[in-house]
Amino acid sequence: MSPTSNPPPLLPLPRPLTAEGRPRRVGIEIEFSGLTEEHAAGLLAGRLGGNAREEAPGRWKVLGSALGDFEIYLDSRPLQKLEHEGLGRQLRDLARSVVPLEIVSTPLEVAQIAALDKALRTLALAGATGTSGGVLLGFGVHFNPEAVSLSHADIAPVLTAYALIEDHLRRVAGIDMSRRLLPWVDPYPRALVDRLAAPDAPGDMRRLIDTYLEHAPSRNHGLDMLCLFARIDRTRVARVMDMEQISARPTYHWRLPDCRIDEPNWSLAGEWNRWVLVERVAGNPALLERLKSAWREHRASFTTIRADWAWRVQELLLEAGL
Repeated sequence: MSPTSNPPPLLPLPRPLTAEGRPRRVGIEIEFSGLTEEHAAGLLAGRLGGNAREEAPGRWKVLGSALGDFEIYLDSRPLQKLEHEGLGRQLRDLARSVVPLEIVSTPLEVAQIAALDKALRTLALAGATGTSGGVLLGFGVHFNPEAVSLSHADIAPVLTAYALIEDHLRRVAGIDMSRRLLPWVDPYPRALVDRLAAPDAPGDMRRLIDTYLEHAPSRNHGLDMLCLFARIDRTRVARVMDMEQISARPTYHWRLPDCRIDEPNWSLAGEWNRWVLVERVAGNPALLERLKSAWREHRASFTTIRADWAWRVQELLLEAGL
């Protein structure tokens, strides 16, 4: 990442407050390679302030920074288990070529994403590398934006908006074919989009959760709703899903398939702005209805492909001034 790269202006959420009137926050997870946990923690502390310390073998924290606390560790549960058995250090050193190093933030104010971008540039200049470092490296960025509320009225439009414009988002993100073939962020199945765009779309939270669990029962989707749905109705989700890796929380879980930390024109701000687009579409009922109707027409065609739909979405967004 070049030190002279200028990220795009960071867009605010169209609904910046929760239903209780608190500023909405976002947790961020960033996966990359090229640095050790200790080095990355030290660089973050040097850039953002706070103290870097090793909490457990291979697990570092930065405490009390200008952006709150961070965790830094290799993203591998088997390695963490081996650490407790005293066998992990050598394997951890070997694993860094294929296992991502992960930085996990505490929930941030949206405006603080810009400061984190600057810290990531420091890491890139020190040798942090992203997806381009290896075709099969599962390095991504996850945003966990807090939901406005846990009500159907607030959540269903966001899920529906994302499902309808996902193909457009994937196209403009420039995900290369090698990444599209990997399973970490599968697009939603068309059957789910069909139900969300139907005139009789799920009209309450119970039916919305059931519809999602019927058609997309996996963590491996670009927008993983399972943590949010588990917060709303854990019992319903647990009937279908193994809950071991599902942490109930009042946030969306947006999983991007790339981390391009070492590329000069990449930034968290640019990625975040695409999520803001999702919420802008969700907050525009007339546009959302046009997208639903266009999707039904698209699916009624004799032949339909995702690329055609992505371009149709772009046309509708441009017509709406987005």
